[in-house]
Formats: sequence, C-alpha cells, structure tokens
Amino acid sequence: MTPRYQQLADELAGMIAQGALRAGDRLPSVRQTCQSRGLSAATVFQAYHLLEARGLVQAAARSGYFVSTHAGAAQSPTRPSPASDAAPHTISEQIFELLQSSRERGLLPLGSAFPATELFPLERLRLALGAGMRKLEPWQISAELPLGLETLRRQIALRYLRLGLRVAPEDIVITNGALEALQLCLQTVTRPGDAVLVESPCFYAALQALERFGLKAIEVPTDRAEGADLQAMARLIAQHRPRACWLMSSFQNPLGCTLPPDKKRALVALLEAEDVALIEDDVYAELHHGAEPVLPAKAFEQRGGVMHCGSFSKCLAPGYRIGWALGGRWAPQLQRSKLMSSLSSSLPAQAALAEYLQDGSFDAHLRRLREALARQMRRMAAALAQHMPAGSRVSEPAGGYFLWLELPDGCDSLALLPRAREQGFSLAPGPLFSAQGEFAACLRLNCGHPWGPAWETAIAALGDMARAQLAQR
Repeated sequence: MTPRYQQLADELAGMIAQGALRAGDRLPSVRQTCQSRGLSAATVFQAYHLLEARGLVQAAARSGYFVSTHAGAAQSPTRPSPASDAAPHTISEQIFELLQSSRERGLLPLGSAFPATELFPLERLRLALGAGMRKLEPWQISAELPLGLETLRRQIALRYLRLGLRVAPEDIVITNGALEALQLCLQTVTRPGDAVLVESPCFYAALQALERFGLKAIEVPTDRAEGADLQAMARLIAQHRPRACWLMSSFQNPLGCTLPPDKKRALVALLEAEDVALIEDDVYAELHHGAEPVLPAKAFEQRGGVMHCGSFSKCLAPGYRIGWALGGRWAPQLQRSKLMSSLSSSLPAQAALAEYLQDGSFDAHLRRLREALARQMRRMAAALAQHMPAGSRVSEPAGGYFLWLELPDGCDSLALLPRAREQGFSLAPGPLFSAQGEFAACLRLNCGHPWGPAWETAIAALGDMARAQLAQR
C-alpha cells in the first residue's frame, strides 16, 4: 500500500501539473493539512519534503511552503494531442474539447457558443452592481432566496407583458443561468428511463442533460427554416410515450430556425393533448433581427403545459449566470426543485440586473446588439458564399447569431477540427448536435463577434480544407 505521505505528495504534484497550484502559490500550512486530512505533522512534513526534493516546492523561513518557480518546467502538464480522424468520440468528450478550445485566447472563436463581450454594457452593469447592492435590504438576503429578488422578477414579468403574456412575479423562479432552469424543468417532469423529445440537430447541452439524468433522447427531424416536423413528432409520441419535449421554438441553436406562429400553436396543442410537457428553451428571444419580437410557444398554451426558460446571458450579461423558469402547471414542483438543488442564485448579480433593467436603457442596448449581430451574420454569410465549395448550403436565420453550414457529402467536420486549430480557429462540428452522431458534413458557426480580416481569412481557410477533403474522396 502506498504510504500516506506519498499519496499526499502525489496529489499535490498532480495539482501543480494541472495548473491548480501555480508558481508562487502557498501550500496549506502543515497545521491546516493535519486538521483537514487527519494526518500527523510528521506525515505532512514527509510529503512536503518529498515535493521539495522533486523541485516542485520550496520552503520559506517562517512563511511555509510555496510552489517552486521551476515547477512548471519540471512538471508541465501534457495536452492531449487531437484525436485521429477515426478515433471514437462520445458527445461529452467532443463538447469538452470544444469548450476547452473556446478558452484558448489565441483561437478565433468560430466554434464558440458565446457572443463577443464588447457587445455588452459591462461598465453600466458594474455601476448597477454597486447601486443594486446598496438598495438591497438585509432581510431580503434570506427572505428572497428561493424564488429570487422580487424586483428582478417584476422586471422579467414586465418583459412578458410586452408580448401580451400575463405572468405574475411569484410564478418566476430565478436560476443559475438558463441551463439550470432547463435542467430543473427536466427533473421536475421526468424520472430516469423516461423518453424525451429533442430536435435533430439540437443544442448539445440538452443531450448532456439527458445523459446525466438517465433519460432517452428521441430525435425529431427538424427543418432548417421552420423547425420540428410535427407529423414525425406525433408518430414518435405514439411510439415512445415521452414525458417531455425540450425544444427551441425561436432562433434555434444550431439551425437558427423559428417555428411560424401557426406551427407553435399546433405544437402546443399536440403536446398538451398527449400530456407531454414542453420545456421551451427561449434564450435567444431578445435577439430577433426584425423590428418586432417573436411570440414564444408559451403564448399558445391552454392548460399550463409549457415550461418557459430564459436568460440574460446571451442578450445582456454574459458571466452573470442569471436565468429564469416559468413552471406552468408544475410551478410548485419546480419551486421545490430549485429549493432542493441550489437554494438560490447570486443575489449581487440579481440586484445588478434589476437595477439596470429599471433605468430604461435595456431596449436601447438591445437595438444596438441586434443591429450588430444581423450585420455580422450578413458578412459571414457573404464570405461563406464566396469561399465554400460548390453544393454547400447555409441557413438564413431571422435572429440569434449562429449559421448552420452544410458542406457537400464527403466532408467530415470532426476531421476538420484539429486542422482548424492548426490554422488558428475553433469549430463546432455537426455530430455534437446529435445523439446518433449525425450531420457529419455540417458545422455551426458563430457570428457573434465583430467582423474583420481575421474572420475572412478563417472562412477562406475553412473552404480550402473542405475542398481538400472532397479531393481525397
């Protein structure tokens, strides 16, 4: 059995290798380590001396032990090389690779899911954070934990009222981003082993959530312009008896499609008649490129069968992680789910958003943001038309900031991924958006960043890589 001092030394060495402990960081004191791990001082000293002998830490008189300035070179983590074209990938592995690449600041984020931060009023939000916290009463810190700040919920209810939807603030649950809202809805209406309808292609986080909760993904064919095929959905409901349907009815990620109003009405009627909960992911609702907003499917419910989820992450405050959910007829169960999972979302972030929304500048910001996203999408679509091989197709969304590129048969988007990174940009390959690994020749492209020469160069390089693949067939 490995001695306990060596186990501790190996664990700390691993943290140094992974970058969790960096050069100059102070290690926990011997006393702290003894108390937290139930070890003797002699054991901890042995571990620290072993790390010192390896050159990973150094002792400072009366100050303790610190990670050595040479530790990075002595114990640098090795980055896994890109998988070969034929290597098997799970959805989770592919998504992890994509998210890792989005953290590399040198890569142009064609594959990212996030818009450029310079498009958002971060300085105004910073000032709102201070003002909002000054107005926060001490009693609110505990009294408003489960549902979220009443002032913020009231502002969200006013946004619904603009669409003609009557939503009471007490029906709104503030969450840690839209993803928690969607997952709480999913947990509220399903149990492990249940089937859940999803679009195909669909947002990859939906597939991850279903996998995590032990649910079966039933993929519904989805049109690149008008969304889910309702006839196919009806057949799948009869065959699989799903408990829920997770769907983006407007500016869907990754296709960008939007169901027309009549189709949204028919969708809700179908699901309510079959007692299937509709979990509506509406995070891009404020990013319509036209003059008028688009009604959500929630507007057409008759029996409270739609659980509606939104977020400020895509339209106002990336990184604040503030979303919300309406539970429909499952509202009490949803509120209990929030209480039992994370209790509350960040009160400072909620206070900042409530303060910002009350000053009336949100709509002016949204107008600028929508114009910028629409302009950037036009520029990228034009570049794709110029540089992609013959036979390629590009979606034409009426909102959001994604384009769905369908390359000719014979192209392999997963194989393009490592080559793109060598060229200095990331990609989101089509198989990420399917439980069955379909859409091999497709890519989701991010238009949420200001256009410039680097983007034109990346699109041209992508076209060259696709043509090279086709030439090798």
